[in-house]
Amino acid sequence: MSAAVVPIGPVGLPPRKPPATQFNWITNCYESPPEQLQLPLPPVEETILPHDDSVTLLATENGSQLLVSGFGLFAGKKSERVVVKKGKAVCAQVPFLRLQEVIIASAGVSVSSDLIEELCTRGVRLAFLTSSGKPTALLTSPMLTATVETRRAQLEAYGGRRGADLCRWIVAGKLRNQEKLLRYFAKSRQGDARESLEHAASAFRKLRQQALNMEGETTDAVRPALMGLEGTAGRIYRREVAHMLPDELCFEGREHQGPGDAVNAALNYGYGILYSHVWGAVMNAGLEPFAGFLHVDRSGKPSLVLDLVEEFRQPVVDRAILTWLNKGGRLNLNRGLLDGPSREAVASRVLLRLVATEVHRGKEHQVRSIIQMQARLAASAVRGMREYRPFTFKW
Repeated sequence: MSAAVVPIGPVGLPPRKPPATQFNWITNCYESPPEQLQLPLPPVEETILPHDDSVTLLATENGSQLLVSGFGLFAGKKSERVVVKKGKAVCAQVPFLRLQEVIIASAGVSVSSDLIEELCTRGVRLAFLTSSGKPTALLTSPMLTATVETRRAQLEAYGGRRGADLCRWIVAGKLRNQEKLLRYFAKSRQGDARESLEHAASAFRKLRQQALNMEGETTDAVRPALMGLEGTAGRIYRREVAHMLPDELCFEGREHQGPGDAVNAALNYGYGILYSHVWGAVMNAGLEPFAGFLHVDRSGKPSLVLDLVEEFRQPVVDRAILTWLNKGGRLNLNRGLLDGPSREAVASRVLLRLVATEVHRGKEHQVRSIIQMQARLAASAVRGMREYRPFTFKW
């Protein structure tokens, strides 16, 4: 049986097209379209996240931090992805290429050895925090710290002038950034509030000069007086922050153990994230994290990490969190700890500060890069190759 021929209309154009057909210009007929081949497409390496905030991907310009928080979760590796499961169900997956760091932010999370090996191979840090933000472990490749000369020099520097100089500059750097942060907040205020912040900032400048002029040839000789100056500055700083924050936040000062208010809980959580970055930088620079100068030695206490954290507290954590709270940010506690949305809000702002750019040594760098630069400068200082100078942020 021959197919029905459909006549061509004026000026060589086909007539109106019947449904579910296509016109064949060779036979001048409408015909059913040929059957399409269904070719298999490669799987899309997409990011999948749950809706309960147990797994959060905090994106930055050059990568992302994956936060996993929730009892009973399992983090493992499948192909080119981190996969998080709850029981047998996959609740999240993220391609390795998107990640800079994986943060396990609560108890009850299991991690596979395959994932640990893959992260170390790719240079992606794996940090463990308690629910309050306290760092408990940081996993990196052991080959990143395969050096001994710097560590020997670090231990030797403790008993000499290099250690004393490092202590002076650590305290001076912290005082300088506390002063700058108070001046930063004073810019947006008027009247008595502004005058109080400016007056306190001027006091920090005097304390900083006293720190740099502190006499002593060893770490032990200068530490007590420097800690006294730091304590005086801390009381002034806490007072001004308490006056600056909204009254409903009920912030009366820093609490290091068992925070009684949401502001302290937020600061502690933010410092925990900062600690993990500084700890990684210390290890990458070949330094011993448990042999500090300003902070005394104690079993399980990463004294050098705490030393180098001091100059970054204000530009990274305090500035991010206090600015947000002054603009109406809200925090909620659940049994004395930040709830999921509050943790995400704090972590995202701290991580954004870590990838923000600041001028350092005449050039712009991301703050996280400056942390690494400062750790390497500390390594050079203990070896007598360069003098240590702290980072101060632009306000």
